[in-house]
Amino acid sequence: MSTASVPSPVQEIKRGLITALPLMLSFIPFAMVLGAQAIQKGMSTGEISLLTALNFAGGSEFVAVNLWTSPPHLLLIALMTLLVNSRHILMSAALTPYLSALSKRKVLASLFFMCDESWALTFTDIRKSPAQTFSYYFFLGSGVGLYLSWVGFTTLGALIGPLIGDVSHYGFDMAFVAVFLVLIKGMWKGIKAAIPWVVSLLVAIVTYNLLPGAWYVLLGTLAGLALAFIMAAYD
Repeated sequence: MSTASVPSPVQEIKRGLITALPLMLSFIPFAMVLGAQAIQKGMSTGEISLLTALNFAGGSEFVAVNLWTSPPHLLLIALMTLLVNSRHILMSAALTPYLSALSKRKVLASLFFMCDESWALTFTDIRKSPAQTFSYYFFLGSGVGLYLSWVGFTTLGALIGPLIGDVSHYGFDMAFVAVFLVLIKGMWKGIKAAIPWVVSLLVAIVTYNLLPGAWYVLLGTLAGLALAFIMAAYD
């Protein structure tokens, strides 16, 4: 293979950004919902911008904002954030075979910008590539693009939130659900492979109705993972 046929890092970063562009646009409504809700809860624009910049995980940020008081219960918020973000442990573990040959600096940089959407885009890209290859710079490019979009529009939502009131009344928060439905469709491998998803969903729904806090995220994830292991063992 000639050197000219191998995409450069810049080309792969650009490809990652372009691939993530529809998701970056879909971030706009519910990032603004988060920013507006944060202001209504008494947070400043700087505080919500710092939160999204340091903790790039939308689900846990919505939890943190909903739990925000003055003064804030920091230990409770930290615990709930840990529970909601526990899925990232499994997501990063799935990437381990592809990141093991990279330097620690590259691994930490890419994992900082990892989110559900960039993770799903990366695995879809791996499946579609002729040699089932992982592109580090595609992963990094999509993650950085999504990160900048999320932080930027959350800040914008905080700035204009007081002018438009509770934006959730307009149904913009449904974009969050719509994005994940699209991601699931892109990772669809058939009914059998979806059984752990269904079990995870059912366990999460039951837990949500029985236990306070974000335990449904952790227990739903563990239930789906356990069933996937069992199915793989007997396959």
